[in-house]
Amino acid sequence: MVWPTNSEERPLTNNEEQFEKLVEKLSASSRRERQVAAAAMAELARVEPAILEPYKDQIIDALNRPEAQTRWECLDMLTALVPLDAKTCEKAVDGAETALFDEGSGPLRLSAMRFLCKLGATSPSLSSKAWPLIDEGIQCYHGDVEFSDMLNAVIDFSSGDLAPEVKEALAARMAFDAANGRGSLKKRASLILENVQPKK
Repeated sequence: MVWPTNSEERPLTNNEEQFEKLVEKLSASSRRERQVAAAAMAELARVEPAILEPYKDQIIDALNRPEAQTRWECLDMLTALVPLDAKTCEKAVDGAETALFDEGSGPLRLSAMRFLCKLGATSPSLSSKAWPLIDEGIQCYHGDVEFSDMLNAVIDFSSGDLAPEVKEALAARMAFDAANGRGSLKKRASLILENVQPKK
């Protein structure tokens, strides 16, 4: 389902027209329309994220919608787009920060953590930008329902291209759980520590 990028030079296919209507609905006045559109686009992003590339700015803008679902679906889309264009996705950090500390929605907080970890893993500079938020999230949500899934995202972050000072700070943050935690918490924390150790 790969669509050529030079859509201005040719007629849109029916599928493309339908997809562009979905994108437009991200800014619809109806909360339900926004949610349905975002959910459909997020599902497509899991299969073929490149289709969303021309619409990154609209997706980032939709992080300003009031309802949690639209925002978490958009964060999931952006997470899928990070490997394709981390530079543009960086513009979503402010929206992700707001989502990470949303008191009303666990799924929204989890999607924000996943996005920040994915983005931060791409380069030392982005790891330094994302780390303070990731660190605060680890502290805030330790023991919450979503924390186990958040740690899975942090594991992926820990194996990324991190700045040396971020590796040191992450190791310090997880040292207690690696030494004193139990079960899956201990295993995840230990894996994070292993990932950030200097390679021999």
